[in-house]
Parts: sequence; structure tokens; C-alpha cells
Amino acid sequence: MPNPSHIPELPARLLADPEMITACRDRDFSKIFTLVRRAGLYPYLIAQRTGLTPSRVGEVISKKRKLRDMQVIERVSDGLRVPGHMLGLARRPWEAPAAGSPAAKPEAVVPASSLHTVQPVSAIPGTDLDSILTAATGPRLSPSTLRALHSSIEDYWRRDDEHGGEVLRPAVVGQLRYVVDLIKEASEGAYRDSLFGIAAELARLTGWIYFDARQYSQARTYFAESLQLAKAINDRPFMANVLACMSLQATYEDKLADAVALSTAAQDTAREHGATPRVMSMLSMREAFAHASMSSHGARLAAHASLAEAHRQFERISPEDPDPAWVTYFDEPKLIVDTGIAHGRLGEAQVAEPLIADALQREDARNQRGRAFHAFWLATTQLQRGNVDQACSTATLSLETASSVGSERVMGHLRDFQSQLAPYSQQPEAVAFRTRLRAALQ
Repeated sequence: MPNPSHIPELPARLLADPEMITACRDRDFSKIFTLVRRAGLYPYLIAQRTGLTPSRVGEVISKKRKLRDMQVIERVSDGLRVPGHMLGLARRPWEAPAAGSPAAKPEAVVPASSLHTVQPVSAIPGTDLDSILTAATGPRLSPSTLRALHSSIEDYWRRDDEHGGEVLRPAVVGQLRYVVDLIKEASEGAYRDSLFGIAAELARLTGWIYFDARQYSQARTYFAESLQLAKAINDRPFMANVLACMSLQATYEDKLADAVALSTAAQDTAREHGATPRVMSMLSMREAFAHASMSSHGARLAAHASLAEAHRQFERISPEDPDPAWVTYFDEPKLIVDTGIAHGRLGEAQVAEPLIADALQREDARNQRGRAFHAFWLATTQLQRGNVDQACSTATLSLETASSVGSERVMGHLRDFQSQLAPYSQQPEAVAFRTRLRAALQ
């Protein structure tokens, strides 16, 4: 594949064409590949630039196949020189601003000290929402403004649970940039502190969306930014929440020592501020996940100790506790299913299976990604117990649910499940699941 730095850019007129903008927003690669012909990029050149085979390019154009894999989408962005924000991606490495322009500074996480002096957050990628957001002139901050912003974050999280966050990313990043602009307009006081808190929540949500898409480098950037925004107002519990997210990501990246260290730091940070039992329970569960992914005897003991602490803290929860909004999701079904998953990670399938099955029956049906994720773990524990038919049936349920949610993380788990089926690859149930998974990934 050619070096992106040596690839000519598409004509500005083509990139500004409403058809192209809509096709990129919808990730309609059939339309995109058709439109770039105007720039002389015919299928064989598209294939050469993007690392796809000519036959696959032809199948995309004829709508026989779709492109969903984020790495492939990034290759298309780089190979065709479609700006990242048009496809809902972060700014691509080749999108260097003109030398000497204000945006020419390297992308980096902004130190908390600079936030106090109201510098723009240069790490935030561009988005086509800019034209909409800049139409707001002279925003007047009020309690209703803050309530509206918090309400939008709640709605983003709900839609993320139901549909996945990939399609939300441009809107969330756009709102983050908007709130940072509001911070520049706000005077010192409660409104300004509240805006820092809202910006921290939006940065964490953006990090979570990238994490769920398994784009870990971008996720780390936004999690770090969220930490700095929360540190600017000394919101220690929220900093602990972000550290817990980073611990979970480190677990996925198999950086298990880092995962344990981050979860421990999260608990220490929260404890310093007198965090509620629900917060401490959630953080202890994250530590349990990290230990449970290790193989040593000491890690197994530590995982059981963290699980016991999570349950002990949960039993201390009172309706009068001033729980922050971001931890209210950690209810009894979530405690149960996470306990089951931790036992599953430890290979204790006999304990794990009934816990996960019970939680699946009780959890909110609207949380599509969560249900797909938990069904995968139920299938894994059933397979560990030798129930191949039942495991494949449950994994198929997970796949059907995941198909309606844009979550590369869940699809990655299902690919792992297919690998676990290798000893049973000739059994009809395993063959049927493999066929369904292949069709879903096309």
C-alpha cells in the first residue's frame, strides 16, 4: 500500500459535494467508491491505494459487501485521502495543517494548567458539526444550560448502550469542543466548574467509544484528557472512574500489571474523597477483572479478595448515598453478572454460569451491547462445561444481538469464541455458528 504522505488529495470540490458528505457520514462505501471516479480513481486504483483486492472493491461498489472493520475504514480514509472527520474518525496523521497556522501545533493532551488559562483543547479532532455549533453566538450560561448538557450526555450513553457509540462519535466530539468553547467564555465560579465536569464526562464518553471500537491509542488520549479536566476542578471520584476505564482497557490489551495498578490507583483516589460504597464496589470489581485475567495462584487469590470486597461494599449501599450519576448503572444485576464474568475469567465455569444466566434474565433489555457481551460470556462458560450445543445456541443469540450494535469489542469476543470451538469444529452446531459469524462479518 502506498505511503499516505505521497498520495495526492481528492479535489476540494469533490469533498465539499453534498453527495460525498452524506456518503461519508453514512459510511456508504459503494457511493464513496463511485464518487471518487470523478477524480480518476477507478476500482483498480482504489484497491491499490486501500489494500483491498479488486474483487472486494467491486463487491462493495455493487453493494454485495459492506466495510465495517475500523482498520479497513481507516485504510480507506488514508488511501483515498478522505479527511478523518468525514468518516467519523480522528484526524489522520497525514492531515497536517498548514505551517504556521494555529492548528499546526502537534496533537497532544492539554495540561490541566493550560485549561485554567483557557487554551483550546487541540487534541480534539475536527467535525462537521463545527458549522452548526459556531452558529450559537454569545451563549448565556444558566442552570438550564447545564441541565441540557447533562441531559444530552445521559442520552448519548443510552444510545451507546442501545446502538453502539460509533455513529455517535462525531456528535459527542462536537459537543465536547462546544463545551470547551463555553469554558473560554465563562467567568470563574460554579458555572465554570460545572462546565469542566461536563467536558470531563464528554471526554470519557469519547474515550469509551474509541475503546469499544478497539482503537486503543485514541481511547487513551481522551481518557487522559478527561483525567486532566476532572483534575482541574479536583473531582477525585470522577478521576477514579476514568482510571477504572483505563484499567479495563489495559486488561483488554493484556497489560495486566498496568490494569491492576490503575484499578488500585482508582480506589485510592476515590477513597481520599470519601467515595460512596457503590463507587468502591464498582472499582473493586475492576480490580477483580484485572487479577482474574492473570494465571498465577497469587492473582487468583487477589481476584477472590477483590470480589469479596466488591460485595461487601455493595451491601453497605444506602438509598441516601450521594451517588454520582455515572455510577448508578452499577446495580444488583450488574454486580451479579460482573461477578460471574470474573469467575469465568478464572476458569470457574460452574460458579460463573448460573450467575451470568440469572443476570441476563434481570438486566434491562434496552442495553443491547451489554446483553450481547454477557451472552458471549454465558456461552463461554457453557463451552467450558462441555455443553457445546447450548454454548453455540447462546453465542448465536449474542451474535444476533450484536449485529444491531456497532461494537467491534463484542464482535472480537465472538471471533474468540469461534477459536474456542476449534476442538468441536466438525460438529453441526459449531459449523452453523461459524457460518453465521462469517456472514455477519462480511
